[in-house]
Amino acid sequence: MAALICGSLAFDSIMTFEGRFAEQILPDQLHILNVSFLVPSLRRDFGGCAGNIAYGLKLLGGTPLPVATLGNDGADYLARLQRLGISTEYVQQVSDTYTAQAMIMTDRDNNQITAFHPGAMMQAHMIRVEPRADVKLGIISPDGRDAMIQHAEQFARAGIPFVFDPGQALPMFDGAELRAFVEQSTWVTVNDYEGRMLCERTGWSLEELSRRVSGLVVTLGAHGCEVWQGGEREVVAPVKPTAVVDPTGCGDAWRAALLFGLEEGWSLARCAALGNRMGALKIAQRGPQNYALVE
Repeated sequence: MAALICGSLAFDSIMTFEGRFAEQILPDQLHILNVSFLVPSLRRDFGGCAGNIAYGLKLLGGTPLPVATLGNDGADYLARLQRLGISTEYVQQVSDTYTAQAMIMTDRDNNQITAFHPGAMMQAHMIRVEPRADVKLGIISPDGRDAMIQHAEQFARAGIPFVFDPGQALPMFDGAELRAFVEQSTWVTVNDYEGRMLCERTGWSLEELSRRVSGLVVTLGAHGCEVWQGGEREVVAPVKPTAVVDPTGCGDAWRAALLFGLEEGWSLARCAALGNRMGALKIAQRGPQNYALVE
């Protein structure tokens, strides 16, 4: 069975700053912030949430169907997906704009500053989600605003269970819109910061949110994650990485594991445990789509 993965396809320009951001920024001068960071290393990766999740799910043996748009510079990305054996039937190219671009800078403490140009992603709502006998579930990950709203509605109408994981796109939505996402979804996943924002904007506590869906997961980075179901909380232990090399794409590796476990009919806690392991494997290797399952 396949999983529809709604989200971005993007090119990631990854830069490494060998110092600490905190040492370069004067807190009392934030009103006139003007900083420059020397980045000796630079590489360009295939990225974007839909691409990264599809890559991880394929590695695990799942069947990903990314639902996303590429720009007029996206031929290499399209060819990469095809080489990986990932279906591109829901991937469209837009002729009058660039593929989404993320410029990501990481310091020695693995803090990140990201600039993101959405490009073709802003037209992802042109792709429709329809019922399919071979599609078992889906995910709404960070994408164009209209695409996230419309694809959630289309999943619900098609009767396809889906994960709502808004990630960095969460601030785009007000309380009413976020409540609608939750009511339509089957599962919700957020990190601890996003969880606090989701609670604040919806007016619902984590306990109440968990009563409105089949399951809620709050990831806690190095501290593992919390799995909430029916108002009850379970803590899933973290997995310590063998090394901390590159955090880019760790969240998407976690999402891929979640989808795989849900496809297999696992408990949500078991899905989260696999997600923690995938995140640990990813952080020990470089590139959001250049890691392998080595354990």
